Amino acid sequence: MGNIRKVWQPELFYHITMRGNNKQRIFMNKEDFKSFIHTLQQAHTIYSFMLIAYSLINNHYHLLIRSPKVPLSEVLIFINQQYSDYFKCKYKFNGQLYETRYYTNMISEPLELLKVSKYIHQNHLFMHRTILDKLENYPYSSYSFYVNDKQDQPTYLNTHLLPTLIKKYPEFKIENYNLYCEHIQIEIEKPSHRPYSLT
Repeated sequence: MGNIRKVWQPELFYHITMRGNNKQRIFMNKEDFKSFIHTLQQAHTIYSFMLIAYSLINNHYHLLIRSPKVPLSEVLIFINQQYSDYFKCKYKFNGQLYETRYYTNMISEPLELLKVSKYIHQNHLFMHRTILDKLENYPYSSYSFYVNDKQDQPTYLNTHLLPTLIKKYPEFKIENYNLYCEHIQIEIEKPSHRPYSLT
C-alpha cells in the first residue's frame, strides 16, 4: 500500500481495495452489507468525501473515492474500524478481520476513472463467474444508482461525474456511461501519474 497519508493528494481519486484476512468473508448476509453501507453514510457525515463507485463482495470491497479535506487514511481507518467492531460483536469474532494492508491506486486521468469504475461495477461478475440478467440487479454496488435515477440517492455517492466524462471520448462510440459499463469485459489498467484535478 505504501503510506497513503504521505502520498494523499486531495484533488485526486483513489481506487481502494480491502480484503478479508486469508480471503475470509467479511460479509456473511444482507444485514452485513447494509451495516457497511450505513458505515459509509456515517463516515461521509464526518469527512465529506466524494465516492463515485463502490462494490461490496463477500470477502472484499472496492471504493473509488476522493477525500478533499482530510487524509484518505483517516476516512479508511474510520470505515474499517467501525465495520470491524460491528462484525466482531455480531459474530463473537476475535481474530483479524482484514488483511494487514489495503491496496490503493491513485487515479490521475478521466479515462482511468472510467475504466476503474467499470471494473468496480463489473467486479461481482468476475468473482461469481455469472452474469445477471441485468448488471444493475446486483444490490451491493453503486451501479443501480446510475441506471435508476428515481432511487433515493445516497448522500455519500456522487453519480454526476462519470456520465460527463464519457462524452470526452467519442472513440468509444457509446452513447452514455451505462452502456459503457454494460459492455461485459473485465478490464483495468495501471494509472499513470499525471495528475488530474477536478477543481
